[in-house]
Amino acid sequence: MKAVQYQSFGGPDVLEVTDIPDPKMFADLVLVRIEAAALNPADLGFQSGAVDPVVDFFFPVIPGWDVAGVVEQAGEAAAGFRPGDEVIGFVRGQIMHHGTYAEKVAAEPRQLVRKPRNLSWAQAAGLPVAGLTAYQAIVHSLEVAAGDTVLVHGAAGGVGHLAVQIAVARGARVIGTGSEASQEFIASLGATPVRYGDELVEQVRKIAPDGVDAVLDTAGRGSLATTQDVAALGVRVASITRSAAEYPGAIDVYLYLDGDDLTRLVELAEEGKLTVHIDRAFPLEEAAQAQQLLAGGHVRGKVVLENRRGV
Repeated sequence: MKAVQYQSFGGPDVLEVTDIPDPKMFADLVLVRIEAAALNPADLGFQSGAVDPVVDFFFPVIPGWDVAGVVEQAGEAAAGFRPGDEVIGFVRGQIMHHGTYAEKVAAEPRQLVRKPRNLSWAQAAGLPVAGLTAYQAIVHSLEVAAGDTVLVHGAAGGVGHLAVQIAVARGARVIGTGSEASQEFIASLGATPVRYGDELVEQVRKIAPDGVDAVLDTAGRGSLATTQDVAALGVRVASITRSAAEYPGAIDVYLYLDGDDLTRLVELAEEGKLTVHIDRAFPLEEAAQAQQLLAGGHVRGKVVLENRRGV
C-alpha cells in the first residue's frame, strides 16, 4: 500500500510517499481501507519533535489520527464490525508509528464508530479529532446549556467552526471571533461574528451588554487577554491552545477518545445540526503541500487527504 512517512523530525519537507506492506492484523483489530484522512495541527507538532521527551516514536512514522473509510477485514475478536462497514475513527496509539496518512490502517474497535450517512468521505474524516475536541470543550469543560452566551475565539478554524455549531445545537447564543474575510462564514454557522483587533471588546459588549457566560479559546495568540472585559459574573473559560494560564481559573482542554462522544457527533451530523467545512482536499501524494497550507494558519475548517484510487 501507499503511505506517507517521515524518517526524522522536521516540517512538511521531511514527508515522503512510499510503498509499504499492509498493516499486520491481530485478532482484535479492524483493517480499514482509508478513503480520507484529515490533518490536524497536532500532526505538525508531533512531527517537529516537540513532544519527543514525553512520547515514544518508532521510525519511520506515518502521521495522522483522523480516518474515514471502509472495513476491509475484521479480526475474529473484533466485535461490532464486518467487511463493508463505513466507519470513522480517532486512531492514535501509545507509540507514534502507523497513522492514517496511508491507504490502510489497523484500528481497535473502540477507536471506530459508524460514518455519518449525510457527510462525504472528506467531511467525515474531519470530524473525529476536531469534533471530539470541540464537543468535550463545549459540553464537558464549559457545560454550555440553553440560554448561555458563548464567545468562541477562532470560530472559523477546524475546532472553532465545530464548537460554534455544537454550542448552537445546545441552545446557546454564540459570538465568534475571526478575520474580516471569515465574517460571512462564521455567520453561516449560526454565530454572530466579530473581528479580531482593538475593537473586539466593544463589539462583544454591544452584542452581550451583560457579558458572556462562557469563553472557548481555539486561536491562542493572547485571545484570553480580553476575557475580563467581556465576562459575565461566574464566567467559565477553557482553551485548547494551552493558554489557560492567561486567565485565572481557565481550563486546559485535552482531547481523549470517548466512543459515546464520537457517536453523539455522528448523531448531530445526521440531525443536520453539525457539518464539517473542507477548506481543501489533497491527494495522499500531496501530503507535504497539505501540511504547508495548514501550517500557514489561515485555514477555514479542515484540510484533508483523499485516496483517489484510479484517478
